[in-house]
Amino acid sequence: MSKHTDLRKEQALEYHSSGRPGKIEVVPTKEAKTQRDLSLAYSPGVAVPCMEIFNNVEDVYKYTAKGNLVAVISNGTAVLGLGDIGPEASKPVMEGKGVLFKIFADIDVFDIEINEKDPEKFVQIVKALEPTFGGINLEDIKAPECFYIEQELKKQMNIPVMHDDQHGTAIISSAALLNALDLQKKKIEKVCFVVNGAGAAAMACIQLYVALGAKYENFTLFDKDGVLHKGRTDLGDREKFAVKKSDITLEKAMKDADVFLGLSVGNVVTQDMIRSMAKNPIVFAMANPDPEISYEDATAARKDIIMATGRTDYPNQVNNVLGFPYIFRGALDVRARQINEAMKLAAVRALADLAKSPVPDIVNLAYNQQSMSFGPEYIIPKPLDPRLLATVAPAVAKAAVESGVAQKAISNWDAYTLELNKRLGLDNQLIRVIGNKARRDPKRLVFAEADNQKILKAASIIYDDGIAYPILLGDPEKIKRIAEENNIDISDIPIIDPRSDENEKKREFYSEIFFKKRHRKGINKYESLKIMKDRNHFGCMMVETGDADAMLSGLTKNYAEAIRPALAIIGTEEGVKKIAGMYLLLTKKGPLFLADTTVNFNPTAEELADITMMVAKEVRNFNLVPRIAMLSYSNFGSSDSAEARLVADATRILKQRNPSLVVDGEMQGSMAFNKEILRDNYPFSELVNEDVNVLMFPNLTSGNVAYNLLKEVGGADAIGPILLGLKKPVHVLQLGSTVRSIINMALVAVVDAQLKCRMNTDEAVQKSTWWKRLKKKKK
Repeated sequence: MSKHTDLRKEQALEYHSSGRPGKIEVVPTKEAKTQRDLSLAYSPGVAVPCMEIFNNVEDVYKYTAKGNLVAVISNGTAVLGLGDIGPEASKPVMEGKGVLFKIFADIDVFDIEINEKDPEKFVQIVKALEPTFGGINLEDIKAPECFYIEQELKKQMNIPVMHDDQHGTAIISSAALLNALDLQKKKIEKVCFVVNGAGAAAMACIQLYVALGAKYENFTLFDKDGVLHKGRTDLGDREKFAVKKSDITLEKAMKDADVFLGLSVGNVVTQDMIRSMAKNPIVFAMANPDPEISYEDATAARKDIIMATGRTDYPNQVNNVLGFPYIFRGALDVRARQINEAMKLAAVRALADLAKSPVPDIVNLAYNQQSMSFGPEYIIPKPLDPRLLATVAPAVAKAAVESGVAQKAISNWDAYTLELNKRLGLDNQLIRVIGNKARRDPKRLVFAEADNQKILKAASIIYDDGIAYPILLGDPEKIKRIAEENNIDISDIPIIDPRSDENEKKREFYSEIFFKKRHRKGINKYESLKIMKDRNHFGCMMVETGDADAMLSGLTKNYAEAIRPALAIIGTEEGVKKIAGMYLLLTKKGPLFLADTTVNFNPTAEELADITMMVAKEVRNFNLVPRIAMLSYSNFGSSDSAEARLVADATRILKQRNPSLVVDGEMQGSMAFNKEILRDNYPFSELVNEDVNVLMFPNLTSGNVAYNLLKEVGGADAIGPILLGLKKPVHVLQLGSTVRSIINMALVAVVDAQLKCRMNTDEAVQKSTWWKRLKKKKK
């Protein structure tokens, strides 16, 4: 096992074991603090809903969590690519599936690992769990047992049951197929299919393709024993796909085929096979991690091809997360008795139609595209598209109602769609979007304090995840020793020592530039050369000259001391009088931007307006519309103090400068989030019915105190401080930041560099030969 693989293993184990072991917990949804609360939650108060349910069993949906609770169930016989590893070893995967249900569709999950391989006994166990759950997601159960288990449970249970390994891939690939056929101008009932890997997922795909109009006689199937032909005795339900000839090879079958579906193993399809296919071929090579043929080879062989894979790093990823959370969401919300063919087909068509609609800015941001649109490289929606929940779930719910399996009606579908959007908040995917954008165009990121375990760990993860190309500043021997002592692999990451003799010419070059900038501000030539041995100054100069794209510093330094070199070397953007500091807090209500939390002690009304304009600009860079509350202890003139007037004056200045800006104040913090009180008492406010996402504070004390309280007591995940107003991306870490915080700040720094970087990549590579080597190693 390579050192690099050990590192990944170590990171995965630490992720699952640190803090509270595992990935999920149970959180009460009702207050349980006082004796009265406990009396209501348990004895004697709990007896009342118990008797209501006894008298009417359907009231279990009214008084318990059953209606939003799904069981993710496995016996561990076919776990990912790991095979039959047993129920205990499957638990991390089932917990992970629960996390996906929650973050994408707000569905609660109990993962249940069953130590039973006998299909009949397995069915009995799961059937007995029906009173607890609103739905059953079967996972990682080997074929052919999985067919029998799902079929029997669907017959015997009165709640939706779905084996996602079969139907998830079928639904997503069907949506992709419809759109690919549309683009290639082919009719589904006429096209010839070649399928390699005739297991559970492939058979589910084929059945759904047939439901969409494909003909059984147009399929040629292969499994590990070759073509499915009439002479075989092991076909079972697959017999209707058997061909007469037993000598058909994959190579022969591919000649003049319209569609190839691969759910087998990597690298079994050649470029010659692709060349032999019919005009305008469709290739879904979905073996993981290596497709049946690589995207590069397939598209090089045929220019008229449309291709999909299971991988994130190529266009048209067939990803089950596009389906199962939203299918279950729709099924649960109408209390469907099952997930039937009509519901699956509704999900297929909803996904296909969504890919044809204009792509929102936040999705273009996530995938670093100017403007994605329906075409050969975009035939299915992206997993980070925030519209999926409100598109697929209602389609599935309507199909359940129309097909007669729903037990609950939805009278107002518009209100239902609105409720779905509020469940997660359309802005809640922000950090995933930022991460995805960073990975699409990673930048060279300097760490000025590399002789620190946390920095080295963060840099290693950042490099491993493809977020950035780290550059470490400091003494190489010391840095390597710290890395080795803590089992951190930094072998591919360059280390630059600003003090070393080999960097003398670089120091001289930087010092000349610095001297020109500061010679009339108290710096002489000798001091200018000497100061370039300081890592903060050296790192800032790397960013200034284009030797790097962004810098992070401040983990072990006073904040003001860490900012000073950036101001002296980088300077402020045009029109900016004072820089400011902002925090991004990821809360249950969505992202909140707070400013100024780190720089300006007591801004004037004019300065507060300037800072607010900078914050609004930065929020728009995240593809969000800023909705700004100007905070005070006063509400709209209720106090005539100087501080309250300052905030009111700043608000007035902002409205004069930018009338379209959604901003109001002065107002108390609670008023910004309590829409009912705001509407009843101050109906004139521009923030009535708005979801506030920016909080502006009258001074540094209030901003800093609020941010720290929200972070430490409120449990919000904090990213920052984000420096506003500098020409180029230099950001200062909070003293003692965690590894997670450093990684989050790296994401922000890379996205900031993508926006501000003046130099194109080719020029940058020519200026930094080590970066060229680094990219080559990375590939």
